[in-house]
Amino acid sequence: MTISHDFTPQPIAFIGAGNMTQAIIKGMVAGGYPSNLIMATNPSRTKLDELTAATGIHISQDNQAALTFAKTIVLAVKPQMLASVCTALPEEAIAACSFISIAAGVTVERLQKMLQADRPIVRTMPNTPSAIGMGMTGLYADIDTPIALKEAAEFALAQVGDVLWVEQESDINTVIAAAGSSPAYVFLFAEAMQAKAQALGLPAQDAKRLVGQALAGAGAMLIAQPEIEFSTLRENVTSKGGTTAKAIEHFNQAQLADIIAGAMQAAVDRAIEMQSSM
Repeated sequence: MTISHDFTPQPIAFIGAGNMTQAIIKGMVAGGYPSNLIMATNPSRTKLDELTAATGIHISQDNQAALTFAKTIVLAVKPQMLASVCTALPEEAIAACSFISIAAGVTVERLQKMLQADRPIVRTMPNTPSAIGMGMTGLYADIDTPIALKEAAEFALAQVGDVLWVEQESDINTVIAAAGSSPAYVFLFAEAMQAKAQALGLPAQDAKRLVGQALAGAGAMLIAQPEIEFSTLRENVTSKGGTTAKAIEHFNQAQLADIIAGAMQAAVDRAIEMQSSM
């Protein structure tokens, strides 16, 4: 699905002002979305004060104020808090609103039950690199979802990285395994590399810098050369009989590909379990 960003910004309100909300709002304002059309609500005044000081948006500690301010509501609270937040919202206000969800593991059907209303919903799954504008977000909406809501959701999340619309809601679980959880896979890989570099004699900070820059550079190459297959990029680094070839041989002997596949499947399985328990 491709959506034009040539749309007229409308009031939008975020319930929850955590790190992801802050990253998205700062990105939206930097991307030209008028700050006077954005509100955030949150129990903690400190987070709100910091956010409005940085962006000039409206703030409130009353979630009901969000539904008065805007008809497009971003639900950005922890999944375990979502039901209580939705239950406390006035039914008549809910009936006039559309929603964008950032809550992991909560299906569109389940969220509509929490809202006690069949309202248009875009479900999204951003990842933590969104905090530095390098995020990858999966989005899902059913076929009847208004285009204006899809545009708003895509614009908001595109300000903190790349976005990908999926055709089926179940594909969000694949997004979780491939993008939502995967920064932790890379961090784990980096930890192991740093530890070995230190064991080989490098000071901790030098090892950390060496590994961090190497992995960041490799990641940048994946994005900068989309026409080249990942396998080709790997082969281009791997001289026959050289040091890299020996390292790759060790990975293959340890069945690294199977380990990665198993880890991703475990993430998908857990996502399905979480959906059924919400």
